[in-house]
Formats: sequence, C-alpha cells, structure tokens
Amino acid sequence: MKGNIYGIWLLAFGLLITSCNDALEEELVTDVSAASYYTTEKGLQDAVNATYSFLKPFYGQEIGFTMTVFGTDTYNNGADGGHKFFNFYDTSLNAASAYARDAWQTWYRGVNQANGVINRSESVEMDEAEKTTRLAEVRFLRALYYFNIVITYGDAHLSLEETENIEIEANRTAQSEIYTQAIVPDLEFAIANLPDSQSDYGRATKPAAEFLLGKVLLTRSYKSFAEGNDATRAETLFSNVINNYDFALLDDFADVFDITNQENSEMVFAIPNAKSQVDTDIDPYGHRGHLYFLQEYDVRRGMTRDIANGRPWKRFRPTPFTLGLWDRDIDTRYDKTFKHVWYANKEEPATEATETEPARAALAVGDTAIFIPGPQRDDLWPQSRQDQVPYLVITEEEYSERLFPSMNKWIDPTRPDRQKVNGQRDFMLMRLADAYLLRAEARLQNNDAAGAAADLNVVRVRSAVPGQEAAIQIGAGDVDIDFILDERARELIGEGWRWWDLTRTGKLVERVRLHNPTASPNIQDYHVLRPIPQEQIDRTLGGYPQNPGYPQ
Repeated sequence: MKGNIYGIWLLAFGLLITSCNDALEEELVTDVSAASYYTTEKGLQDAVNATYSFLKPFYGQEIGFTMTVFGTDTYNNGADGGHKFFNFYDTSLNAASAYARDAWQTWYRGVNQANGVINRSESVEMDEAEKTTRLAEVRFLRALYYFNIVITYGDAHLSLEETENIEIEANRTAQSEIYTQAIVPDLEFAIANLPDSQSDYGRATKPAAEFLLGKVLLTRSYKSFAEGNDATRAETLFSNVINNYDFALLDDFADVFDITNQENSEMVFAIPNAKSQVDTDIDPYGHRGHLYFLQEYDVRRGMTRDIANGRPWKRFRPTPFTLGLWDRDIDTRYDKTFKHVWYANKEEPATEATETEPARAALAVGDTAIFIPGPQRDDLWPQSRQDQVPYLVITEEEYSERLFPSMNKWIDPTRPDRQKVNGQRDFMLMRLADAYLLRAEARLQNNDAAGAAADLNVVRVRSAVPGQEAAIQIGAGDVDIDFILDERARELIGEGWRWWDLTRTGKLVERVRLHNPTASPNIQDYHVLRPIPQEQIDRTLGGYPQNPGYPQ
C-alpha cells in the first residue's frame, strides 16, 4: 500500500476532478485528459488511489491537530504557532480562518473525486468483482469525508454527482439528510462489498467500514434526528470489529507507538507513510505530529536540538486537568505517553552560584540534563533537592508556554536530519482500543453500564502497573459519560479526536469552561461548529449561509 497508493501522489493531483469548492475558483484545475483516462481500467484504479490522497492534507498535519486538539479540555496553547484562536475562541476564529477553509476544501475535493470515480466507473470494462471492491473503497472514503464535514460544520452542501464545470450554486442540506442520503448508505454498501482484509496495507476493509459506521451511528444517537436503534446498531458494529476478525490489543500500551512495528494487530485502519517517500519529499506530507507537542528543550543547559528528541515547535501543552487524569500508582499510560528525562547531548562546564541559581556541576554527554517528575511526583522534588543536582528539574510551578510535559507518542527518530518536518509514522484512524471505548459509549447509551465498564476494563487492565490489575478495574457505578471521556483522554491523548469527542457527546462547552483556562473565557454554545469559510460564502450565487454565532 505504501508504494501502491500514496506513491502515486503526483499522479493523483494530475487527475483531480474539480471539487464543489474549486468549481467556484476562477481557474479549473482539472486535467483535460482525465475524463478519457478515467474510463480505462488503469485509469479507474489510479482514480481510486487518488481518492485516498485527500486523507493526507488533514490527518497528521498541523491543521488536523489544531482543529481537534486545541480548544478542548486536554490541551491549550504553547508559545509558538499562528492558529491559537482555535484555542482562545476569540473573534479571530471566523470565516477567514485558513484552516477552516482548507479542511472544507480538502474534504469536498475528496467527495468530488469519489463522485467522479463512481459516476465514470459505469463505462469501465474490467472484472466486475474487483470494480465493486474499488467502488466500495471509494464510497467508504466519500462517507468519511462527508462525516468529517457534518461533524465539523453541521449543515452543508450535498452532492452525489461529479462537478466538471464552474459552479456558482451550492445547497445547504440538513446534516440529517447528509447522514441518510450519503454517509450511512455509502458505509452500508462498503460493508456489504469490502473484503475482511486487503493485501495493500491502508486500503479500506469491511472492519474499517463497520468501525466508521458504528462511529457515525453513535454520533447520530446524540442528535435530535437520531433513529431509535442507532446506539444498538453501533454497539453491534463495534462488536463485529472486536470479535469477528484477527485484531488483538498489544500486550504493552507503549508498543502501539513503536515506529518499527506499525502494522500491528491493533490497527483497524491507518494512513500509511513510507519513509522513502517522505524523506525525498515525493510525499509532501508524512506524519508531522512529532513537531507539535514538545517543550523547548533545545536551549537548556546541556542540550541542543537533535533527531532523537525532536524539533520542538511548542504548539500544544497539556492542561492541568490532563496531567491529573492518570493515577500513576496503578496506570502506566502517563509514564508511557510523556517524556521525563532529556540526556545531555553536549558538554556543559560547571557553573558558579548566583543570587538566583545554585552552583551546578559539569554535564557530560549522556548525563541527565532535564527532568520532569510529572503529576503526583512533584512532592518528591522540593527546592532543596533541586538545588543539589546538576540538571534542570521542571516541576508544576515552572510549567509555562515553553516548559511543560512533552508527549512522546509521535517522536520519530528515523528522520534523516533534525530539521526534517515530514515523518514516516502512519496515522492511526482506527485502532482496536478505540473500538472498545466506543462500544462502551454505545452501551452506556443503551443503559448498559455494566457492559460499558467491562469494555473500559479491557483497555484499563492492558495499561495496569504490574500487580495492580485488580485495582485499576472499575464497576458499573463508576461509569457515566464524563468517565468515558476521561478514559478516552487517558488512552487517546493527542491522537486527533478530542474536539469531535466533546462535540459528539455535547460536552465541549461544559468541559472547556471547567478545564481549559485559556479557552474558558470566550467559548460559547455556537462553537460546537466551525465557521463556514468566507470563500464559500463569497463565491456562491446569492451567498452561502454562515453558521449561527459567527459574523455573516
């Protein structure tokens, strides 16, 4: 898959069918040869592969993390970056936001690419079984793109037909109709026609479609337009993923993020990134998560920027609430998610005492240079003890926009040099632990707290400190939606789902006001949707309605 689909990146962009949004641009970007090329078997195969390419501009990029991590209960802003208004919820979060525009454009380009493949496939002569499988992949992708659109923007433009010429008209279809006309039937078709597995890693499969439909129905179950059996169907679909295939939780939580073992038994669906392609910039994206969650270690005593510790862009720092989520005496996930020690990578001479700093012994390469005890351990490091060691100890009172616990899930030591921004990590869209957590949520929706607790315990026991497997388990009486959201944060922190988790469950405003000190002053009820991009408004005949709360 890494060489078969995403390796044709440049070809994909040479074949793009114009999207609904692009149709409002002054110049068409469609390759004039694409129409005839798509009607060949090779052309159809490449067109299907091109439909996957629209996953990459969002997932694993700063735009994706910004729009799903910022402005939640788990992360607020670090020192750097130009999109902090997604965290502040101030007036800069408006229709002119580049990220709100780019996400809208990317997903609609994916939708229109899928529409074009589906519409043009009718004239392609090839093995019908294989054609049906490829169309099932495309419909899976179209459902994913439309799902992202409605959970981000709400009511939106719906079209199941290819846009080939300049369009200046657009509809605003109720999200309930987008679910019933596009997302759900596309995924039902995908489930009926996709194989259980594919030889190309990263192609859509039946369990991936079941996972996504389960999440779609779970999301709809909270809506005023929910169908009565949504949560029950979601539970069944997640049970299928958990029970009917060869997926299995890895024994060690840390192994999920082992960059040498990415195609493991826990992965249900991932966006692959090939090292040969990201290193040579054939693929202009790759996984960039390694940049954004790191403190400013590289200007501290004994330290300089290197590949192993990452390039610290200081975008996202955890809220105090986040750092209090884990009981480190029974749960290993904090210790396996956050970095504690930075070892000196340059020599540092001894220093004399000053009015504000004690004398420090020399540091040799390999000595401890920075240590962050982390939550529930700061009391072991009173100032008197800190003054006795040659390295910097950062406790909670020293946390700032530059110094904070750094998440190490996405560190990529395989990059060719310390400045390289593209990484080879795959982006995990669906993994088995999340299927358990989502099934727990569906079971809670179905008033089965005991079943929800059982699912949560599967995930919790996997992460238990040895000997604490009994202590980490919870009972039915412990389970409510807030506990499930806390558990999702403990397991999935920084993986790109949090803003959507909170909007799905109706908890965004409440939990941001409680737990994010930089976001709480400004967040309002209407912030559960992002603003419709100004370009869409300006280039639609008669204008395009803005979401409530945002200036038209």
